[in-house]
Amino acid sequence: MATLYVTSPETFSGKSAMCVGLGKRFIRDGYRVGYMKPVSTDARRTAGVCIDEDAEFIKQTLGLPQAVTELAPICLDPMDVEAVLRGEKDAFAQRLKDAFAAVSAEADIVLLEGGSSLTEGAMVGVPAHEVSRMLGAKELVVVKYSTTSTVDQILGAKALLGDSMIGAVINAVPRPKMDFVQGTVVPFLQARGVKVYAVLPQERVLLSISVRELAQVLGGEVLCCADRIDELVENLMVGAMSVDSALSYFRRKPNKAVITGGDRPDIQLAALETSTKCLILTGNLHPSPIILGRAEEVGVPVILVRKDTLTTVEVIGQFFGRTRFHQQKKIQRFEKLLESAMDFGSLYADLGIAR
Repeated sequence: MATLYVTSPETFSGKSAMCVGLGKRFIRDGYRVGYMKPVSTDARRTAGVCIDEDAEFIKQTLGLPQAVTELAPICLDPMDVEAVLRGEKDAFAQRLKDAFAAVSAEADIVLLEGGSSLTEGAMVGVPAHEVSRMLGAKELVVVKYSTTSTVDQILGAKALLGDSMIGAVINAVPRPKMDFVQGTVVPFLQARGVKVYAVLPQERVLLSISVRELAQVLGGEVLCCADRIDELVENLMVGAMSVDSALSYFRRKPNKAVITGGDRPDIQLAALETSTKCLILTGNLHPSPIILGRAEEVGVPVILVRKDTLTTVEVIGQFFGRTRFHQQKKIQRFEKLLESAMDFGSLYADLGIAR
């Protein structure tokens, strides 16, 4: 059996996407796949039970038989952290080993998903390198591209994890930077003993946010087309121009959310005539029945928010590229990226399994 720990120095680097993409590829190649998220610090507690959303999603996507609580055995919410600091909770390592034994019992390959950093879990004795040591895992480090920190993050991970780190994936590289990363950054890392299995380009759909998530982060009210709130928004545009230039302006970007004042029906109608995924009306000003009727006709949800336009833009800007990988459209696109860019031959060889 092979165990691969997909980890990263930071959040929202693409770990869940990588686990889903690799898991589905392994299954297609005839392997029985197990999955576990050893440590979670962002789980929600319901009726006294901690549920990690990533583990829940991957359980459903890969068709795993275990309970979600087995797939995310160590959940550290604020109450748990306080209990740990007071010395009231321990035996985390044994809990992890027991869960891994159950998950791996009938698996050929077990995927472990890392948390928010390489040191997450240190307070309970299970940071990334210790998890790998206990469970006999090899690490694949996923790093989201940044001009200034990519190389440092990968080499820093190698220094911390040592020989059990088999390599890295550089994710979300802007397309104008692809040649530089492939021709300069990758050879630099390889010369320092780090194999790069893939360089994945940045894709708008993978950075997108759903209409449902927009409504949640804004505390907004969905006024119509609630059946379309799982549509993905790839671009953001503000409607603050004259009506004469609105239509040509809105045609520049597809699959967008348009933010405008609730008192601008002319701008709202122009947005609804273009490729718009949702209309966000600011200032808590309800639209006219004409606007809602047209939105219903074209299937565009309208979200009413109390915030002003500037604040609304700032809030949404913080969430683009930082939402969970829980939509089928994202999965399909990421799978295609992996198939075209990932060196599966080397990965299989380094894991000691056959393709």
